[in-house]
Amino acid sequence: MISIDDLVICYGDLVAVRGVSLEVPTGAVYGLVGPNGAGKTSLIRALAGLLVPERGRLSIRGIDVQGNPRAVRRFLGYMPDFFGVYDHLTVHEYLESFGQLYDLHPAWLTDRIRQVLEFTDLTGKVDAEVGGLSRGMKQRLCLARSLLHDPDVLLLDEPASGVDPRGRYELRQLIAQLGAARKTILVSSHILPELADVCNSVAIMERGNLVACGPVASISGQAEPVRILNLRPLGGEVERVREVLHDFAPLRQITERGNEVELQVADRDEVVAELVERLVAGGVRIGSLTEQRTDLEEAYLRLTHGELA
Repeated sequence: MISIDDLVICYGDLVAVRGVSLEVPTGAVYGLVGPNGAGKTSLIRALAGLLVPERGRLSIRGIDVQGNPRAVRRFLGYMPDFFGVYDHLTVHEYLESFGQLYDLHPAWLTDRIRQVLEFTDLTGKVDAEVGGLSRGMKQRLCLARSLLHDPDVLLLDEPASGVDPRGRYELRQLIAQLGAARKTILVSSHILPELADVCNSVAIMERGNLVACGPVASISGQAEPVRILNLRPLGGEVERVREVLHDFAPLRQITERGNEVELQVADRDEVVAELVERLVAGGVRIGSLTEQRTDLEEAYLRLTHGELA
C-alpha cells in the first residue's frame, strides 16, 4: 500500500533521511520509531506530498506521490504532529469547512461529521469553540478531520504528543479500531510501549537511517534483552547513584529524570539483586525501584545509540 524507495531528504547541508526504503502492506498498522531528529516527521511529510525529496520514489496505492499528489490525497488521511486550528470556529464548523475542501457532497458530509464525532467521542463538543478544547480533544479533532473523507491510508505523526496518560490510552484504542477496520496506518512515536500494543510491524530510525524494520516479534528477536529500572533515591541523591554504579559492568545506561534515575541493565534477576546490594552498601537510600519493560523497548535500546542527525 505504501512504498518508499531510496528516499533522501535534505535541509541545506543537513541530511534528515538517508536512503530509506520501506514497504507497508495493505491493512498493516506500522510503527515508525525513533528519537526526535531521527527523520520520522520528514519521511511522513514527504509521503503526504508536503516535502520534495532530494532523491527517491514514493507511492501510495501504486500512485506516485510526487507525480500525482492530488490523486493520492483523495484516499490519504494525514495527522501532523503540530497543526493549526481556527479558534473561533465550533467543532462542527471546523469539520464542515474541511469537508468542503475535500469537495464532499453536503448530504454525505453531514452524516460523515456525525460518524467521525461519534468515533472520536466528540459528539458532546459539537458546538464548542475549537480554541477552548483541551490538548487531548484537539488531537481527537485532528484525527476526526483526517477521517472525514474515509481514507484507506492514514499517516499519524506523533498523535499522542502532549496528551495525558488517559488521552494516550484512548487514542491508542482508536488506532487499534482503525487497524481492525483494515485501514493501512503509518504512525510515528517515541513512546515505545504504545506502539508495541497497537502495531504489528515497526521501523526503527536513527540519524535518518533505517536501523531495522519488520514484524514486532522479529525486531524484538534481534536484540539482547535489557531491563529498564526506575529508581527514586531518597533525599535527591541522584549523583550518589552515579558514583556507586560508575564501574557496575551490567549497567548499560543511566539517565537522570528529575529526582529519579532510569537504569538500563542486563536482563538477569541476579543483576538486579546485585545492583540493589551495591546501592545499599554505597549508602543510597532507595525510595522506590520499579521495572519498566517491553520487548520493543529492549530491541530499540540495543539497535540504536541515542544519536541525532
